[in-house]
Amino acid sequence: MKPLAYRMRPQKFEDVYGQDHLVGKDGILVSMLEKKKLLSFILYGPPGTGKTTIAQIFAAQSGLDVYFFNASTDSKAKLKDIIDTTSYHDILIVIDEIHRMKTDIQDYLLPFMENGNATIIGLTTLNPYQSINMAIRSRCHLYEVKNLDDEALEKTVLNGVRELDVDLKIEKSALSAIIRYSNHEVRTALNILESASLVLNDGDTLTSQMIYRIAGKINHDLDDHEDHFYDLLSALQKSIRGSDVDASIHYLARLITLGDLQSIIRRLIVIAYEDIGLANPLMGGKVLNACDSAIRVGFPEANLILSAIVIDMALSPKSNTAAIAIDQALRDYEENDTGVVPDHASNRKIKMNPDIYHYPHNDPDSVNDQSYLPDAIKDKTYYHPKDESSYEKALSDRLKMIDKIKHKKR
Repeated sequence: MKPLAYRMRPQKFEDVYGQDHLVGKDGILVSMLEKKKLLSFILYGPPGTGKTTIAQIFAAQSGLDVYFFNASTDSKAKLKDIIDTTSYHDILIVIDEIHRMKTDIQDYLLPFMENGNATIIGLTTLNPYQSINMAIRSRCHLYEVKNLDDEALEKTVLNGVRELDVDLKIEKSALSAIIRYSNHEVRTALNILESASLVLNDGDTLTSQMIYRIAGKINHDLDDHEDHFYDLLSALQKSIRGSDVDASIHYLARLITLGDLQSIIRRLIVIAYEDIGLANPLMGGKVLNACDSAIRVGFPEANLILSAIVIDMALSPKSNTAAIAIDQALRDYEENDTGVVPDHASNRKIKMNPDIYHYPHNDPDSVNDQSYLPDAIKDKTYYHPKDESSYEKALSDRLKMIDKIKHKKR
């Protein structure tokens, strides 16, 4: 019999949970199909969130001949065989792991994308802005397939229960445990459920304790009433942010018990820049070194490394000024017309008239009075330093000198 995750794969958009921005009633992919205007696009997001499923459903409804190409394993010769069919009609190519596509294959594909004979759907787990060649990326629309939230995963698991070969009941706590250990991946959640069903009989109830055993996790102090896994990560961050070293170590211990080293590492790196930031700018490098060491040695020795760096982080001075500055700048750009790049900051304009740019290194303190914000927001200030650490106090003093030269009020 086919695996449960395979049997549960949706066959229509209505059965895809958590991706309404793409496949809901007003979703962009639904609109493409309804208006018969198919555009090349790339679906990106974590594993097990439905990228392949969405691509397959879209392809089935496209009305085009569909071909599948794996950029990791398939050759340029295979792509040529596929492309040859465009001489008599347009085609749709689903390209898995598109971030691995070799340059010569990309170059061969581009003209057919350009003239519309070949429409592509690319699939990748990586950030396409960093991992995919710009020549391909500029010819595609980029759509994020998001991690499923708890509600969507619960629906999927409950539907999976009905598909099992045994008649089971499932506790609410068992649902939460499956979500916790699946890391919000649909395929993993259904695999855990299917494994659990093998040790149960008709009429049995699936409990969280069974999930803990099947998932192979140590269950020292985790019971049916424990906080959700992501609450623990949140509590760790808030404890470090609040300079509560004992609480920081407590939540680190609970996360270590769950054994998800990657999640701990990701959160510590974020904390280093979001909450400690410019108050202690060396912390970012220290955290990266500690995390790399933890990965190298693995558990249980990684416990010692994580403990040391978390204590250091909790007791470090804190500053969120960098986080606030970028958040405000992003929101400003998304919500307002911030204007064009000034001429003296434009490489193209400077080449035509080099005199418009004043080279700062030729001026005292390497600063002159030119401002580089667009005119529409020339008086905007995003960064407001704190004077609570010696390093950021020094940045603040230099900023005051720079603002004076640039005649800017902050």
